[in-house]
Amino acid sequence: MTDMDSATSPILEAFETFRVELDDYNDRRERLIKASRDATNLSKKVIFLLHRVVGEASAHEPAVGKRAAQRGREKLREVQNLFAKMSTELKGDRYWRYRWQVSPGIQEYTEALSFAHYLEHGTLITLKQVEESLSDTSGIPYFPMSASDYLLGVSDLMGELMRYAISSMSKRGGRQKAAEIGAFVRNCKADFEMFTPNVRDLRKKQFVTGQSLEKIEDANYAVVVRCSEFDLPPEMLDDIVSQTVSTVHGGGVDAASK
Repeated sequence: MTDMDSATSPILEAFETFRVELDDYNDRRERLIKASRDATNLSKKVIFLLHRVVGEASAHEPAVGKRAAQRGREKLREVQNLFAKMSTELKGDRYWRYRWQVSPGIQEYTEALSFAHYLEHGTLITLKQVEESLSDTSGIPYFPMSASDYLLGVSDLMGELMRYAISSMSKRGGRQKAAEIGAFVRNCKADFEMFTPNVRDLRKKQFVTGQSLEKIEDANYAVVVRCSEFDLPPEMLDDIVSQTVSTVHGGGVDAASK
């Protein structure tokens, strides 16, 4: 071995180490992106399922929300299993290194879980409850749950509640439920406002929440005005409300939400 070979050998070994580390980083990153995308798609399907179950009911009843939440949680176990598998890739400080790759899936999961929770309890799910749903049988979390992902996930919930509120108006007992949802979204928007300076993208979410709240209030206002014109039994008023909601829906509420 020449002196030149002796001098370059440590350098080549160092570059070989760097190559292995970069390959490992890129491979893990791609695996997490794919897993996060799968979690996002499955969570979206759960949201559609929740809307479909509550939409099939002819009247608004607490039992409908509980039944929808139960079916939604059954499907969410598939997403939880995905995160359980991802946890092996996120040991130690790897979670923070790869957080941006898994964040979309966590946010979409939080949105689906919070929707199921609202349908059953009528309240906002807490950060601790989301963390507990992403833990093993010993109660150890798969990975740290950031407050940012939680806030962004539950902010997306407001759009689903807007759709739920408007679809509920045409059902018996749905007018009161729509008013409750409007108040809930309004309170959430006010409470989240204090976090906007510290959470990336939350200001954009708050703007969208404001649009959702405006659609709920417009629909509620149209219903109240139409109902005030008539002195009719509740059953007949429900028919009028159904026609009014259809008009508002076709006039922009549904189109603007897409």
